[in-house]
Formats: sequence, structure tokens, C-alpha cells
Amino acid sequence: MHPPSLLLLLATVLVLLVSRGTSGEEKPKLYSNQWAVEVVGGEEEARKLAQSHGFSYKGKILSGIYLFEHRAVFKRSLRQNLQRHQRLRREPTVRWLEQQEIKRRIKRDFRQKRTIEFSDPEWSAMWYLHNPNNLDMNVIPAWEKGYTGQGVVVTILDDGIERDHPDLEENYDPDASYDVNADDPDPMPRYNPSNENRHGTRCAGEVSSVANNDVCGVGIAYHSRIGGVRMLDGDVTDAVEAKSIGLRPEHIDVYSASWGPDDDGRTVDGPASLAKAAFETGIREGRGGKGSIFVWASGNGGRDEDSCNCDGYTNSIYTMSVSSASERGNIPWYLEKCSSTLATTYSSGSGAERQIVSTDLRHRCTESHTGTSASAPLAAAIVALTLEANPNLSWRDLQHIVVRTARPDNLHADDFTTNAAGYKVSHAFGFGLMDAGAMVNLAERWQNVPPQRVCSVPGMNRPTSIPASNRLVLHKTTDGCKDTNKEVTRLEHVQARLTITTMRRGELQIYLISPSGTRSTLLDHRSRDDSASGFNGWEFMTTHTWDENPEGTWTLEINNMDRHAGMLKEWTLVLRGTSESQGHPSNPHTPHPQLCTQTDSNGVCIECKEPNYLLDDMCVKTCPNRYYPSDSSDQSQGRTCESCDKTCLTCSGARPYECLTCGPLNHLFNSTCFPMKQLPLDQGPYLFYVAAVFFCILAVILFFVIFGVLHMRTNSQCCFREEVQYVDLNGLGQKDRNGLVTEGEMFLSSDEEDLYSRD
Repeated sequence: MHPPSLLLLLATVLVLLVSRGTSGEEKPKLYSNQWAVEVVGGEEEARKLAQSHGFSYKGKILSGIYLFEHRAVFKRSLRQNLQRHQRLRREPTVRWLEQQEIKRRIKRDFRQKRTIEFSDPEWSAMWYLHNPNNLDMNVIPAWEKGYTGQGVVVTILDDGIERDHPDLEENYDPDASYDVNADDPDPMPRYNPSNENRHGTRCAGEVSSVANNDVCGVGIAYHSRIGGVRMLDGDVTDAVEAKSIGLRPEHIDVYSASWGPDDDGRTVDGPASLAKAAFETGIREGRGGKGSIFVWASGNGGRDEDSCNCDGYTNSIYTMSVSSASERGNIPWYLEKCSSTLATTYSSGSGAERQIVSTDLRHRCTESHTGTSASAPLAAAIVALTLEANPNLSWRDLQHIVVRTARPDNLHADDFTTNAAGYKVSHAFGFGLMDAGAMVNLAERWQNVPPQRVCSVPGMNRPTSIPASNRLVLHKTTDGCKDTNKEVTRLEHVQARLTITTMRRGELQIYLISPSGTRSTLLDHRSRDDSASGFNGWEFMTTHTWDENPEGTWTLEINNMDRHAGMLKEWTLVLRGTSESQGHPSNPHTPHPQLCTQTDSNGVCIECKEPNYLLDDMCVKTCPNRYYPSDSSDQSQGRTCESCDKTCLTCSGARPYECLTCGPLNHLFNSTCFPMKQLPLDQGPYLFYVAAVFFCILAVILFFVIFGVLHMRTNSQCCFREEVQYVDLNGLGQKDRNGLVTEGEMFLSSDEEDLYSRD
């Protein structure tokens, strides 16, 4: 290699480094080795002109305009070649010319959904997270926005979790764990040959399995903290439940429970006084007063005709009751139908359908986690992503977000109906499949719902008979406690508190019809339930009338298929929700009266009460991810949430070098987020520049070594002739008797050749 070639190589490397390290708002222009030239005299004159200046003639572009190409000019250059441009311009037959700029153009076809790949061996089997037909829970878009459960604590209430499992150990949180059965801090499950205490470990892995550690699969909230409460491996009492449900509500955000009373189709049971108190305390005091999130599996008693409205845990307004859908969107054989189910996630189905991947006991993995037990932890993990997107969400905010984003599409149930607020809802699947991407998007912009209002419609004056083999229909008319501080105009949960005596409880069917005509099945026929205990103040709950107006006439219908009459002793209608006068998040342009201090002529909020910030047209206490708080110098605007650069997850300003944290697909270096694929290590940019400098030094050393060798060879000859050797690129030069070009163009001349890259 000759010294000039080494200089060329070194210069190319230096230009590449400069261009790589330069960050600007616009990408630099690239110029090609082609010129568009307008020539007087036609095509023959254009050919002659091109040849006389060393160009190749490439044909006609338009009438009188032709394309020239020069092979000694780089095909892609950061600068225009002014010397050749000026030479052509001086020609009398040239009217106009332009060196061609290489432009970036993007095809406007529809692109495939972006995918994220993990190195974990079970990733390919996690069909419910990356189904090519979009039959999944839309988690990848939430990950792409940077949400992975960071800063959120989830606890599994179960038979313990294997805290040293290699896929859980990194995320294990001892402060979110306890062994209530043995009254010690260690939630490790009890081992036996049947591995019967594997349930909690399987649930935990769905939430917080570590990503890219080559073990098992990936948790939906793979950066969340995970804890476990061992409380099912022993006698379960009201005290045991209360201690578990009420464990450290100031620290734990989400409690996931995949258990309940017997799913035998004949049991009616729920939390007793201590457990009820624990729920209420968590809702009132948990998460700094925003309320603990309780996620509950709806039950596996479908084969025995069980109803999840007979389970006082899933039937509670304080829990988010989660049902299951099979891989094909069908109703699994174990599913219980009821009106209290809020939403659905995937789980097992028929024998031909795949099941759920997770961690397993004894440091193993499984692809066969099943039932609503697998559905609830998936929901808890999606909740963790949503809370990361907006930590200010209350327990009711979260349920509103689920209702508004759940997808009924591709779920096959024949009882889907549309309520008066426009939501499709089913007794099998609730409002549909949970959608992680939509939930985090809505959470980012969510305005907290006003405080809950409760309107109770007075009970019955006297007991009423339920005729044998017949039905009882009763009506209540209400104005929703209008003109009081209990007024409800937008419903959330509706409860029918019933006291019924009957000879055979399972022969009853109970329906509640709202003034808008939405029909909720509070209790379906349960052929196995032959109890004569009836219902004693049991609060049947429905979510199906969500966002409806309660004003009007409500209808209670009780079908008695028994040959013995029954008796309805109490019917109290409890309406829970908010009032329009409070402002409501379903209308994004309705400002919160306590937070918004100024609106425009359309009623859109334009200024918020300090210390709140204006986010678009909403007032928020803190700016969510991808926004930063800005105290505007413009006094008319005040405190606002401004958008970060698109590469930042959190930032201190809008520019690319003001990032504080990045999403999982990027690395932070010098306050800038770089794509992970460009930076395989945390110190990617630093290592790149070190390698580049090393390469440059090596090139310089190599240059001097070769130069020295050539110089020694020259000195060893008897004579030395100083001359300049030209390289004739065009074949037009004249050569002397020694074969040297004496006339023509030098390759390394004073031309302003750019050394950016060369094809």
C-alpha cells in the first residue's frame, strides 16, 4: 500500500468519525457524482460537452436537460464539487446545471408491527404476548414506550413464592413478602413430592420474570418488584386473610390473588369482617391514599355451573375481577359467568390450545400454567405497566381505564351487548381483553376521577313472596339522589343487596335491568346448589351499566324454578359513581373545577392551579413519562407539561441531550439516548471512540513503517529522481518514455473531493 493510499484511508476514517459524532437537528445533505445540465444545441452537443470535461453522458432527463456523471467524484459526498461545477458553468452552451442531491424517500405502505425479541428460551412460546395475528394483549407497544413495571411493587397472595428462582431472584422484594402461615418473613413454599405448592411461584413469574437472562420466559412487568405472601398452605381464617390483604399497603401497589371459596357450584361465601376491613383500609390508605389495587381471578367453576357473583371476593367493588379467554378467543370450559367481571386476559383452553408460560417450583419452567389462576397475574402485570405510566391513578381510575380500553373483538361470546354508554360487555369476558398499549396511552393523559358518590335507594316496606315455578318482578324509580351531595349521574358499580329465603337456592335466577334497558344477570341457575340458606344481605354487583345515567326505573326480576315458593325480604339498590357537576374524564374537555383556574371560550382548560401542571387540556399533579415540567416565562400559560425529545423516557428539557432515562431499547450516555442495537454495552459510545482512536493510531504507525521501507529502498539505489507521478483516470493524458503521465488530471489534486464514503 502506497503512502497516498494510507492518507486516503486515514482521512476517510476521520471524516466518518466526525460525521458519526455530529448530532444536529437535520441530517447532512449528500451529493452524488451526477449533474443535471441544460445544454443549448441538443443531445449531440451534450455528448461532446460531457466528454470534453471527463464526464460520462447518461442520457436525456427532459427536453434540453441531460444527465452527466463523473467517475472521479465520489458517489456520495457531504460537499458539492465546486471545481467541476464551475468548469461546466463557464461553457457558453450551458444555461443551467445542478449537482444532484441524494434524497431520502420512504415508502408509504403499511408496515408490519414492530417486534421485540428476547433471549429467554421460552419467549417463542409466549403466544399471548406476540401473536402474529394481533390476537394478544398488545403488550409490546407498552414496552416500546419504555414501560416495564419499573418502580411498581406487586405481591402474590398464595402458597408462597420461590424467592431464589433464577428468573425471580433479581426482582424479589423482601419488604413485599411474608409467611403468614408460619409467621415469619420468608415466603418460600413448602416442598413435597407432589409439588402442590407451586401455584404462587407460577403466578409470580408471569409478572416479574427477568428479561434477557436466558432463563424461562419474560414477565410482562419484567422490571417490577415482586413479593409473595404464603397464606394458603395452612388453615385459612379471617385473620389470615386480613393479615395477607393488609400487608404493608404503604409499600405494595398491586395484590394479585388467584384463589377464593370453593368453585363447586353450591358455595356462597366471601370475606368476613376482618378481611372486609383490610380491603377498606387498603382502598382508603394504600398507595398514599390512592388505594391499593386488588386483582382477583374470577373462578374456575364453569363445569359445575358456578357463578362468580356468589364469590364475595370477585363480587366486591374493591377488586378487579379477571376472567379467561382461550388462545382462539373462546370461552374456556372452566370459566364462570357473572356481571361483576371487569375484563379478561388469556389463559388455557381446550386440549389443542396453548397454555401460559411461567416459572415453576424447584427452579424450573413451565408452559402449562392454566385457568383463571394464570389470568389474574397477567392482569396484575399490565396494571403495573399502567401505574408506571401514571403513578397518580387511584383504584377507581384504574377500573375506568380498563373499561375504556378493553377489546371485545375476537372474543367469542353470544351475550355481548352494548350498554347505554356505548360499551360492549359480556358476562363471560366483562368489557373484553385487556390492552396494555391502550391502557398506558390513556393513563399518560388521564385526569383523576372525582370522589366516589354513593346513592342508596330505600329498601322494601314489606316482604314479598316469590311464587313457586314462577317469577317476581319489582320496580324502583330513582332520580339518583338528585340535588344532594350523594347525587350520581354517571354509574360505576351498582349493587343489589338482597335477602331471600328459599327451599333450594340454586333454582333461582336473578336479573337487574337499568332504566336504559341494560340487563345484568346477577345470578344464573346453579343445579348443584340445593342449599336452603338463601341469601342474607348478599350484595350482588354489576359493572355492565358503567357510565350510564341511573335516573329512571330499575327492574328486579327473580325467576323461581323450584316447586316451593320463596320470600324476598330486602331489596336495596346501591348506586356508586360520580356526578356531571364534578367533571368527568370521559369528556377530555371537561376541566376539573378544583384544579383548572382558567378556560378558553370553548371551556377547554388553559391554566391550572398551582402546584398542578397543564398537560394539553388537563390538569395533572405531576408530569407523566415523556413529559417534563416547565414553568413558562409566558405568564399567560403558567406551569405546563412539555414533551421530551422522542428518544427520552424522562427528561429535563425538550432537546435530545436532556434525557434523564431511556426506554428498554435504548442506552443513556452523556444525557442522550442511543439505540441498543448501536450500543451493545452501557458504555457503547465511549468504546466506539476508543476503538476509532486506536485504529487511527495504528493507521499512522503503519503509514510511517511503509514510508520508511520505501525510503530505504530508494536510498539503496544509485540514483534518485524527484518527480510527480500522475494517475490518468480518463485515458486522455500524454505519457513520457518512462510511462508517466505528463498531462492530464491528478486523482489527488486540489479538487475539493470529499472523503465521506465511497462505493
